[in-house]
Amino acid sequence: MFAVITHETKEYHDWEKGREEASQKISDLPEFKATARMPINQPSNQIKLTNVSLVRLKKAKKRFEIACYKNKVLEWRNGIETDLDNVLQINSVFLNVSKGQTAPSADLAKAFGPKTPVNDIILEILNKGELQVGEKERQAQLERVHNEVIGIVASKLVDPKTKRVYTTGMIEKALEMLSSHGSQAAPERSAPGSGTATPATGDDNDEEKEVKVKSKEHVWTGVVATKSAKSQALEAMKALIQHQPIPVARARMRLRITCPTSILKQATKTSSSKPSDADSKDGGDKTKGTVKDRILSYVEQVETQDVIGSEWEVVGFVEPGAFKGLGDFIGGETKGQGRIEVLDMAVTHED
Repeated sequence: MFAVITHETKEYHDWEKGREEASQKISDLPEFKATARMPINQPSNQIKLTNVSLVRLKKAKKRFEIACYKNKVLEWRNGIETDLDNVLQINSVFLNVSKGQTAPSADLAKAFGPKTPVNDIILEILNKGELQVGEKERQAQLERVHNEVIGIVASKLVDPKTKRVYTTGMIEKALEMLSSHGSQAAPERSAPGSGTATPATGDDNDEEKEVKVKSKEHVWTGVVATKSAKSQALEAMKALIQHQPIPVARARMRLRITCPTSILKQATKTSSSKPSDADSKDGGDKTKGTVKDRILSYVEQVETQDVIGSEWEVVGFVEPGAFKGLGDFIGGETKGQGRIEVLDMAVTHED
């Protein structure tokens, strides 16, 4: 038995040695070395990407995708990010990003046209496609937009009596009150009457239209992640000012207005677009008054007023809503000789 085992063991070692020598000869061949460097079972059009935000667009019965960096798609659509390289992870169009499957040229030509450049296809998907985000990313994105909206609103609104800004916490609670009450938070604005419409002509018709415009209700339902923070902050401010869950008013602008003294005493040629003029009870001539009087009617509070050489200069506070009307008036009456300089976009007082 011992002799048999020794014989079999020797044969086995001889066979093993021969196998190793043969393997070494094969591995030394150039063809084998070139083949060994190639990945196995990896399609040439497969690209692996991770940690991405997907934008999908369905066209010509095909679904096309692009891989973008997280949080960059909305910045691109809102005009914050303008460099496409900072948005795209890779400059390619995919059929399936998760599988790394790029879109064949034939599919792109059929869906977008044979002469459409890849960059134009990517831009169309980026601008018109549906953004795919995970739940955690969606919540984080919503929280970022929410905090930005609250910050903007808190910096633009003040207590009308003290002119002091509110804390972000107070603004947040006020908006929560509006969103929870919804349309019920709006005050009743319908005037009592018989309920039967009566025809109106002339000025009465204009006044009726104006009342309808003024009674437009701004309803706040909360922050969404699909709109820019700036536009939502504007809507939030309109709702807060209209419904007044807490006393609020727009922070005033601080302006420097300069006008030649030779024009100040001239009678105005254009009617005022200041909102308060529409509420005049007697319906008198709105064009009465000098240029100086009309300019000062826009200024809520005069800080300084002086004549420097041949120019009159006034520094004061103006409601943001009256700024455009003031600019149009000065541009039309002074024919470019008057100037408005914004010293502060929103004057507030902080504790």
